[in-house]
Amino acid sequence: MVVDDEPQIRRVLRTTLTANGYEVFDARSGEEALEALRVNRVELILLDVNMPGMGGLEACREIRRSSEAAIIMLTVRDSEHDKVVALDAGADDYITKPFGTPELLARIRAALRRLPTSAEGGPDLVRFEDLEINLATRRVVVRGRELRLTPKEFDLLRYMLANPNVPIPHTKLLQAVWGPDYGDQVEYLRVFINQLRKKIEPNPSQPRYLLTEPWVGYRFAKPAG
Repeated sequence: MVVDDEPQIRRVLRTTLTANGYEVFDARSGEEALEALRVNRVELILLDVNMPGMGGLEACREIRRSSEAAIIMLTVRDSEHDKVVALDAGADDYITKPFGTPELLARIRAALRRLPTSAEGGPDLVRFEDLEINLATRRVVVRGRELRLTPKEFDLLRYMLANPNVPIPHTKLLQAVWGPDYGDQVEYLRVFINQLRKKIEPNPSQPRYLLTEPWVGYRFAKPAG
């Protein structure tokens, strides 16, 4: 779904994506997008940040309350702060206008990319004290309550879980979860790790599982036993 208040942008994106094999429909506003999601199954949303009425960031937050669709934010701004705000709202990626078709298609492929449901030969269900992760169903339960993780949040957690107790460099994490074209977007990891900590850690400010390795990356601390 393409969500943009400019008819020409919607038309160009719809034509481009249809020509590349995607089934596309569009919405003119955040409100219209939310209404469309109630009756349509959507795998990916291209969401403009600056729209009248409900802006893109607010729409992104509302979409994330009920949908696991991949979200790529479209914006004319390119500062790290703007990227972090977009990712913090629940976006999977961020692309700056104007952009070329190859870049857009690469971002879409990365956003739709999914890691295998479980590590080869590993268990599908993992339990650590008050944390339960079902790799087959992509279901996470913390202290008896099921959580909603975005696809990229789950893939990041699953990759770290498959490589426990060892520091994983930023570049390796980015390329494993987002794809080979990524590697320098450290702000992506900061935001996604922060979101995961809020969801699975008993005390996010003093994490038990998702540990920072200064100047290197992150580590999943697997409890003994």
